[in-house]
Amino acid sequence: MAVYHRIEINPKILMGKPVIKGTRIPVEAILRKLSQKATEKELLESYPALCPEDIQAAVLYAAETIAHEETVTIDQASA
Repeated sequence: MAVYHRIEINPKILMGKPVIKGTRIPVEAILRKLSQKATEKELLESYPALCPEDIQAAVLYAAETIAHEETVTIDQASA
C-alpha cells in the first residue's frame, strides 16, 4: 500500500501533524479511536470523508514511523 499517497504533512494544516490527505482528520485521531476499540465501521460513520484504505494507511504510517525511530539512551550517572 502506498501509505504516503494517503497521508499528508503540511505545516499549514493542523500545524504539520500527519492527516489523511484532503482532510483535516489527524492520523492520531484515527489511532486513538482504534485504541479505544472503535471499529472500522464506526470510524467510517464518524468520518464520512474516510475510506477503509485511509484507516489502513494511518496504522501503517504509525508502524513505519515507529520502525524508523531511534532510541537514544542517556547514562544518568554521567549526566
